[in-house]
Amino acid sequence: MAKTAAKKEQTVAEKLDSLFALQKIDSEMDRIRIVRGELPLEVEDLEAEVEGLDKRIERLQEEVTELETAITDRKNSSTDALASIAKYKKQQSNVRNNREYDSISKEIEFQELEIQLNEKKSKEFKFKIDSKKEILDAAIEKRKLRAEDLVVKKSELDEIIAETQTQEEKLAKKSKSALKKLDDRLAKAYTRLRSSAKNGLAVVEVDRHSCGGCFNKIPLQRQIDIQAKKKVIVCEHCGRVLVPGESED
Repeated sequence: MAKTAAKKEQTVAEKLDSLFALQKIDSEMDRIRIVRGELPLEVEDLEAEVEGLDKRIERLQEEVTELETAITDRKNSSTDALASIAKYKKQQSNVRNNREYDSISKEIEFQELEIQLNEKKSKEFKFKIDSKKEILDAAIEKRKLRAEDLVVKKSELDEIIAETQTQEEKLAKKSKSALKKLDDRLAKAYTRLRSSAKNGLAVVEVDRHSCGGCFNKIPLQRQIDIQAKKKVIVCEHCGRVLVPGESED
């Protein structure tokens, strides 16, 4: 309850000072994150690409195995057909009439066609295997290169995080504490402005008679009001909270 009362007792000037102090803390955190740059996204992209290549390699290997199994099945089918042909030829020598002979001859012809079809299909499967193995080898090589890139990028990211993590954690605590000191309405407005601003600036100084966020000129009377710090004034162009700048003193 005492904290709430303290918030209400703050003057506008104190609120503006608190807001700007909070902005400085958050801007410093933003600076640290900029140092990391695009590395986190690069690491995520590489991880996703390696994962995608792993799935592709697995799928290609399964397809090659299926084709090899199909070739084996065709070979077994041809072996069975040859055995049938031998059986039918033996039966032909014991036929009693031309009708039986013709019937067995058709069975032999069918088995011979089956063998030809198996050979044709086996050749097609072997061609597909060679084609898929080329794609598979290329995918394995690409996966190797991407995995090497990932190790390098992760190492760079871990190094930067190790250098800045402690500082960022301290700033995050300070930011959270500073935000709690603001009244709820101002805290919500600040959070909303900061999230919508491209550079994370919700509070900016007046610089050369212009808004430090969008750089639009500020009318003279508004500059005087900003200097007075009697009320919270926002830029009529970008909506950022304006505070006096050092060059305006």
